[in-house]
Amino acid sequence: MARIAGIDLPRNKRGEIGLTYIYGIGRSTSRRILEQAGISYDKKVQEWNDEELGLIRNFITEELKVEGALRSETQLNIKRLMDIGCYRGVRHRSGLPLRGQSTKNNSRTRKGKRKTVANKKKAVK
Repeated sequence: MARIAGIDLPRNKRGEIGLTYIYGIGRSTSRRILEQAGISYDKKVQEWNDEELGLIRNFITEELKVEGALRSETQLNIKRLMDIGCYRGVRHRSGLPLRGQSTKNNSRTRKGKRKTVANKKKAVK
């Protein structure tokens, strides 16, 4: 079983895809890692030997910030934005989209389930 950065990689996937299961590694980064280690992109994770696995593990620990360290850095960045009170920080705090999207009709992912607001009833004469 291939275990890198505390993540069990899926055994029957190609190496290029298997590495993307680690938070902070996408397709281009996984290709760069495999290129450095001299491993084919098409070689499945279960076909990696211990030497290849060691090369990949060393590259990731020395060169990249992944998993817990990256998650905590991202959270600290968001907290900093909220503390300084900039526009993006205010939008994070109120749970609204922060990159200029329209919020009148869409943005349900950020806003959550609809909360219906009732109209005022007319006074009876």
